[in-house]
Amino acid sequence: MSRDIVILGAGGHARVVLATLRAMGLSVRGCLAPERPGTGWPTAVPWLGGDEALAELKEVELANGVGSVGDISRRKTAYEAGRAAGLAFVTLRHPGAVIEADAAFGEGAQVMAGAIVQTGVRLGCDVIVNSGAIIDHDCEIGDHAHIAPGVRLSGGVKVGAGAHVGIGAVVIQGVNIGAGAVVGAGAVVLADVAAGERVAGVPARALKGAGA
Repeated sequence: MSRDIVILGAGGHARVVLATLRAMGLSVRGCLAPERPGTGWPTAVPWLGGDEALAELKEVELANGVGSVGDISRRKTAYEAGRAAGLAFVTLRHPGAVIEADAAFGEGAQVMAGAIVQTGVRLGCDVIVNSGAIIDHDCEIGDHAHIAPGVRLSGGVKVGAGAHVGIGAVVIQGVNIGAGAVVGAGAVVLADVAAGERVAGVPARALKGAGA
């Protein structure tokens, strides 16, 4: 029997996670967030308290609703806190996504509505493959990485742990994106991106002292 789910966070990504859980037919007990959610959060999903309430949760699984825009630190911290509390994270596979049977998922990986995950793909723990993203054959996505909405990764792309590939970016086949790198929105990546590097543009080039 599947356990109830508790969502970490109550912001925009948490609402997408909630919609995905409901589409999967899973029961959501409530959410944890530093403050009581505002009017955008559905009243049918109760606030259960802040981070301190993790220690009180029993017989539940978690879903990471903390989003990331270039910086995955808050999301990673939430995941690690949940694991430290002895709780497991549910893997999300939206029924509106196309996912090949041999795709491998780490704990807590999330594939949202309209995404395509092709054969041979490996997703690490706590990865987000966001709405409408396309992950072609044999790509490898490291733990906590975020593949934003509308991204297109060609075959054999490797994305390192904690990297962020911004909305609508395109990455050609065989490119490596290093751990903690940030690819700006709409970029076209034709060459490897070093760990921690920030790139943007068409074709993508390294940024000097600017955000992506």
